[in-house]
Amino acid sequence: MVSKLLPEIDKVYFINKYTLIHILSGRGDIQVDFENYADWQDKAIYLEKGQYIKFLSDEFIVRKIEFPDETMFRNKDVRVLFKHLISLGYIDFNECSDCQNFLNNSVFAEKTQQIIDISSKQWYWQNPFKASRDEYQIIFDVKEVIDKEFSNHLSNNDLVHLISKNGINAQALVQQKIGLSITKLLGKKRLVESKRKIAFTNKNIQEISYEMGYKDPAYFSRVFKNTTGNTPAEFREGFDFENRDIFVQDIINLIQEHHKEQRALEFYAEKMKLSVKTLSKKTRTKMNASLGQLIRNEIISTSKDLLNQGASIKDIAFHLGFEETNHFSQFFKNYTGSTPSNFKIKKYNF
Repeated sequence: MVSKLLPEIDKVYFINKYTLIHILSGRGDIQVDFENYADWQDKAIYLEKGQYIKFLSDEFIVRKIEFPDETMFRNKDVRVLFKHLISLGYIDFNECSDCQNFLNNSVFAEKTQQIIDISSKQWYWQNPFKASRDEYQIIFDVKEVIDKEFSNHLSNNDLVHLISKNGINAQALVQQKIGLSITKLLGKKRLVESKRKIAFTNKNIQEISYEMGYKDPAYFSRVFKNTTGNTPAEFREGFDFENRDIFVQDIINLIQEHHKEQRALEFYAEKMKLSVKTLSKKTRTKMNASLGQLIRNEIISTSKDLLNQGASIKDIAFHLGFEETNHFSQFFKNYTGSTPSNFKIKKYNF
């Protein structure tokens, strides 16, 4: 089923079917499974059942495609779209003319197998982990073991045994291509599932700790706090997905209005009538990002908008309050990996 969505700010949208989220327009962060991501215009995000997505801005317009059954997922190549590893996978439509042609000509088409096939080919072309097709199958076989066994607190030897059909080198391959050990991927999965149960269920912490394979609830709480900075109870209270307040909307509005001339945290704290410490902690808890990150992301979004409109780099630097053009260029490169000049060249040479 294909539909258009104008998502509400800070609302949790649960994914109940394998789903493609196509960001048509909008700016700001999105959050998937407790991680924040920026710069999503004209990108396609594939999400599997059980995940959630939040939009930390009210400017997004989204096309949502829910796939009617799971027969298409019998092809193992398709796993690369839905089973994310260390970050959120995506298809960049600006680099995929076949994707653009399909979606432009089939806004409400029910035959969605084609976009799966096109996106799968595009993902392998993007090749984010610089691996061969066979190597990807080994990596995603390991991911499936992790998804199945994350709550069993397996030893490294147990993991090696479970993935032995791929050979002992599967561990080295995952470390080389993903940059994390299998043990760390397992811990990352366990943390996400712990957060999910704390945030979205009424189960007590003791029950959750047992389900996550911890024999001692106190130890589970210590591990959780050491990793997240909050106790399970504090995390549940801060996330509170059923009772959204206006904090997120207020701070986003302030940043959008003042980011061109104001970078100081004290300014935003005064506007919100909070101390810098309280505002910083509440922002981190509510939005899983620092206030500084949100301000920088907004500056980058404005920069890209102006570059796309053909504004000169000098004018953009002045517009955003940078004293020197080279200061802006260095800032842009630090946070995007590309100079403003290269960004403009890429835009006009697709």
